[in-house]
Amino acid sequence: MGKSSKGPGLGTRAMDKFSIKPVGYVRSDVRERALAPRQGRDASLRARIEILPPYRDALEGIGQWAKLLVVCWMHLADRHTLTAHPRGDATAPLTGVFATRSPARPNPLSVYTVDLIAVRGDVLEVMGMDAVDGTPVLDVRPHIHRLDD
Repeated sequence: MGKSSKGPGLGTRAMDKFSIKPVGYVRSDVRERALAPRQGRDASLRARIEILPPYRDALEGIGQWAKLLVVCWMHLADRHTLTAHPRGDATAPLTGVFATRSPARPNPLSVYTVDLIAVRGDVLEVMGMDAVDGTPVLDVRPHIHRLDD
């Protein structure tokens, strides 16, 4: 690997700790991590994203989009895992989690591309999400084909 450099004005440890707050929570029929399908988009699962009251105004205009990107914190994931068998296949070689879709990783963020089915007040009804009920949502943004595909 090449030499790393720090960004302008950043100390070497400036970003060790920071806080991030959920803007909402996933509500789904998936109640346990073990019951979640490998890829929600493949399973066509429906879910609801309930946006918290302080962030309701951020939903203005969201209904014009057919697809959304949803960033979640996989709160049930193992944060100490650095290698995994891709897609849980024990016959596949161990691979670094940065090269897999494993939810187990140092910072267990997930990014979903979901179909927006409906907006009902502060609730987004979506399809294509395998998150466990109660998963914190960190961000929602439109999926823009020319930028995100």
